[in-house]
Amino acid sequence: MKAKAEPAFRFYSLHDKMWRDDVLAHAFALAKANGGAPGVDGESFADIEARGLETWLAGLAQELKEGTYRPQPVRRVMIPKPDGGERPLGIPTIRDRVAQTAAKLVLEPIFEADFEPNAYGYRPGRSATGAVREVHQLLLAGHTDVVDADLASYFDEIPHRDLLRSVAQRVADRHVLRLIKLWLKAPVAEQDERGRRIMTGGRKRTKGTPQGGVLSPVLANIYMNRFLKYWRRNGHRDQLQAHIIAYADDLVILTRGHAAEAMARLQAAMPRLGLKVNEAKTAVVDARTQRFDFLGYSFGAHYRRWNGWWYLGASPSKKSVQRLKANISALLVPANSGNWPRTRDRMNRMLRGWAGYFCYGSRGVAYRAIDAHVAQRTRHFLRRRHKVASRATRQFSDQRLYGELGVLQLQGSPGGARPKALT
Repeated sequence: MKAKAEPAFRFYSLHDKMWRDDVLAHAFALAKANGGAPGVDGESFADIEARGLETWLAGLAQELKEGTYRPQPVRRVMIPKPDGGERPLGIPTIRDRVAQTAAKLVLEPIFEADFEPNAYGYRPGRSATGAVREVHQLLLAGHTDVVDADLASYFDEIPHRDLLRSVAQRVADRHVLRLIKLWLKAPVAEQDERGRRIMTGGRKRTKGTPQGGVLSPVLANIYMNRFLKYWRRNGHRDQLQAHIIAYADDLVILTRGHAAEAMARLQAAMPRLGLKVNEAKTAVVDARTQRFDFLGYSFGAHYRRWNGWWYLGASPSKKSVQRLKANISALLVPANSGNWPRTRDRMNRMLRGWAGYFCYGSRGVAYRAIDAHVAQRTRHFLRRRHKVASRATRQFSDQRLYGELGVLQLQGSPGGARPKALT
């Protein structure tokens, strides 16, 4: 309430809120609910609770209060990306996750008051689905000249000095600023090609906030907010009728006939923030005749087969469909020796989670493709298990798959929005 009422106010007494008993206990509960692997110390939530949670929290509170707290190295692992590459993920220790969660509980409401309304990523009450809806509504309103933008390694490129200045515009508590700086400069532990542990980063590190850190999404939003405010305050939105929709480091700019100029201004602005536009993956798209992907959805020209109309639609992207198919195939392999109810339940959770996100726009084609793939892979899985010589279409008919055997069928799921025809 204070942050909303006084946009220029700097908060000077926050550190003592972080090590309050109730804040740390809640932070531990949130960290535990999120799960995750142990950090470099190998300590799990079960280990902490077995030794005594109250004593553990009291020790962390004492360190934060006295200023002796120091973050441990972040364990880095590489996770596969949809395009075939790898993305580094930092895993802090549970102790550091709890401390960062306490900081987030205190800091997030302050900066929420300042964030631009067109930023959707990692914010309470906002979601990727909300960003998808907004993009589609802007297309339907005529903003069909689009900059499909990509920032190169955004989380790794955020300059510490400028980020801390952005935080300091609202936070005057030097103890909190010191903690954020410690987390930004925490060394990273990883393995070399021979499996030996090596340490990188540390005090000499001048940029980047590790993906996987609890506070990293808030810090990334704080820094991206500088660009979003610049875009609005300098009149780019109104001059070019150019609306930015951002989800963390993913963003698109939707304009009425000014996409080339919007891209030029984006390319000029990002280097001033110490960031880079990925030229190879950034393009101008005419959504009336082309498509672009954003947050797993494909936007733009869609064709309605039954009447021959073209319309501006939003549908699950081909990559999103292929990724789900690959996950289903990876589950229904010969090496899977689990019983059918357990295997079916795992598959249904995948399908239900996917459909829960991809519930907007034109879904029929994607749902039919996934249902066909699930039916084909399930029949093959059960035919092999029961040693059926034929293709098993009679033994495992659609009626039996979706009835007695309990496979979830996506086609016919409710929800979504009716597309608008092109004129």
